[in-house]
Amino acid sequence: MAKEYKLSPERFEELKEELNYLKTVREKEVAEQIKEARSFGDLSENSEYDEAKNEQGKLYSRIAQVEEILGNCVIIEDEHNEDHTVVRLGSRIRALDKEFDEEVEYEIVGSQEADPMNGRISEDSPFGKALLGKSIGDDVEVEAPAGTVRYRILDIQKA
Repeated sequence: MAKEYKLSPERFEELKEELNYLKTVREKEVAEQIKEARSFGDLSENSEYDEAKNEQGKLYSRIAQVEEILGNCVIIEDEHNEDHTVVRLGSRIRALDKEFDEEVEYEIVGSQEADPMNGRISEDSPFGKALLGKSIGDDVEVEAPAGTVRYRILDIQKA
């Protein structure tokens, strides 16, 4: 059974645009690189040809990856309208880091959209799993390599 990818509508559109770009513009560019490299003669000692073929392999690999994601994705819609009392996929939460007495803000996203350095936490991560289903005022404990981290949820909004 294929893995299911959870995507926001925005990320879904980004991937469709990327796939279109890869199959039209980028594929032609790589084909042109290969054609040009072939014109240099002996392919057995032609580093430009090897480089162009490697680039073609990367391109086809990325096309296959994007097609796999788009073919097995579920679009995250806010099916709960204005009910933002519970953390779920697509929620933006504001929490208090109890150790440092510091407020932090995170968005809970599917694994394909995760970017922890920019506050986008995957629902599959230990922190994302710990947050799911919690409400404003709840305390959350997350086991991290550096030890247990404790947060209190201050606010939940639609992302």
